[in-house]
Amino acid sequence: MTVMGGHGDSDDPVAEARARGANLAQFFLGDPQSWKAPKLAYPGGAEALKAGAEAAGVDLYVHAPYVMNVASTNNRIRIPSRKTLQQTVTMAAAVGAKGVVVHGGHLTKDEDPAVGFTNWRKAVDGLELEVPLLIENTAGGGNAMARRLERIDQLWTALEGSANADRVGFCLDTCHAHAGGEELVGLVERVLAITGRIDLVHANDSRDAFDSGADRHANFGEGFCDPEGIVEVVRLSRAPVVVETPGGAEGQAADLAWLQEHLG
Repeated sequence: MTVMGGHGDSDDPVAEARARGANLAQFFLGDPQSWKAPKLAYPGGAEALKAGAEAAGVDLYVHAPYVMNVASTNNRIRIPSRKTLQQTVTMAAAVGAKGVVVHGGHLTKDEDPAVGFTNWRKAVDGLELEVPLLIENTAGGGNAMARRLERIDQLWTALEGSANADRVGFCLDTCHAHAGGEELVGLVERVLAITGRIDLVHANDSRDAFDSGADRHANFGEGFCDPEGIVEVVRLSRAPVVVETPGGAEGQAADLAWLQEHLG
């Protein structure tokens, strides 16, 4: 059975999974738009959540804060990003999470992307990765580190020599790929040729047109993504699936049911 779930509230990820009829829960550790240290609201703390998830058969995934950008040339962004990422990984390990998802980041339009790839390598070198770090492709930004496949290829090349390279995986987001200008049909094969692995799929429809650069998710059948492409990505990736679609537990449960129906 495919491991599937949604992104929900962090107060009780196990309950969030149950509300979706799911066996996976993805959540933030605190405010995704804040530099504050990660925190866990679950009663009883990390050990209790780990035990509760294991007892319920729910796999946990943590999404790192949006504010982080380890590729940045700005010390006031890059240095706290590394600190926050390590704190997030450490707490994710404490709750027994299967991985930490982090966006690829970006540079300003006039900066050399090679500097961003080097900064990524330095960040990975310096991390204690008790759980895998899953770099996610992003939808927008002309100088993004992980929007287009050629940039992802450059990023993976930069990370190859790191002692932590085997602890770095890939999270493939269908909305981001579509909005970022990558066709979904045939995408899994193209990604695997670069990364050699897809550890997690974010299965989302897109509110915006192909190559729009807009990161705005939609429920399945209500956006512009090719439905056959979404299903192909999920089927061929052979990875756990997270829906990050609108409508809370009800909307995401419907999207999970849609996926199950179309996967056959």
